[in-house]
Amino acid sequence: MTNKPLRIGFVALLVLSAACVVTAQDRGDRVVYKDTIVVAAGETRENIIAFGSDVVVEGTVKKTVLAIGGSITVSGTVGEAVVGIGSRIKLLPQAKIDGDLVMIGGSVAKEPGSSVGGDTVSIKVGDLTGKFFGQGFAGLFSLAFWPLLIILKLVNAFIWLLVAIVVAALFPRQVVFASGRIRRQFWPIFGTGFLALVIFTVFVAFAAVLCLVLIGIPILLSLVLAGMVVKIFGKVVIFFLIGESLAQAFNRKSVTPVGGALLGLFLLTLISFAPFLGFLVSTAMNILGWGVALRTKFGTHENWFQRGPHVHPAYPGTPAPPTPPAA
Repeated sequence: MTNKPLRIGFVALLVLSAACVVTAQDRGDRVVYKDTIVVAAGETRENIIAFGSDVVVEGTVKKTVLAIGGSITVSGTVGEAVVGIGSRIKLLPQAKIDGDLVMIGGSVAKEPGSSVGGDTVSIKVGDLTGKFFGQGFAGLFSLAFWPLLIILKLVNAFIWLLVAIVVAALFPRQVVFASGRIRRQFWPIFGTGFLALVIFTVFVAFAAVLCLVLIGIPILLSLVLAGMVVKIFGKVVIFFLIGESLAQAFNRKSVTPVGGALLGLFLLTLISFAPFLGFLVSTAMNILGWGVALRTKFGTHENWFQRGPHVHPAYPGTPAPPTPPAA
């Protein structure tokens, strides 16, 4: 039974990825954010994916119902699994789930007559906090805690997959240029990132204290927003850097910004599953991401403190280092 949540997490991630690549009309999938999804009696869907929405299944869902937040009410048939993360799950007497029922951090109610063909996995927030605070880090890294960690990592990887596609597609030249700066100025960029994170942490802590009065709230929100922008661009650059390096290791001379970013994300996701090594690598990559975003001004300058844009000959429209004056 321990392996069930892991398998369900992988299935959920695959369902999410497929739903983003294939249109809902082609697959019969339904992906909705903050809306009500109703599969009426006699209606058939492939998958249902909801974010903060209420899902009502009266008909048939062939594969998986996945909800993050909101609620899931089933009186029909689900072929593979019902997965709720922070959701309220209710199975009415006519409900039939051929596969598994998984609830993480929410609530589940099964009325008499409902049936679940596979396993029912229920992980409550109280159990998680009790395990962590009661057993400390030993509880955090226990085998019983690992299924949840893996599912959360998969959800996090999916979110970064969407972010990497958007950023690398919209700003390919900036991503490529910033990646090149890391190769040439690794330690200056690393130092800049480390210093920036220290200063940012101090500012956030100060703003949090100021939240005791109203003036601190907008300051804290502004800092969080700015930090998110820096982190997003920096991490996508890191994804591309690692993906490009991996492609070159397999004798691929070039890789697209989107392809390189996704390849790097895949490799870093695998590394993140190693408990201690994953933490160290993630911390180092985060520092580098901050440093390259700030030092190159989001891939538009050789150095934040240098004046005037310079055109890179290999990537028209992107900056390049200034040409030294002739002797």
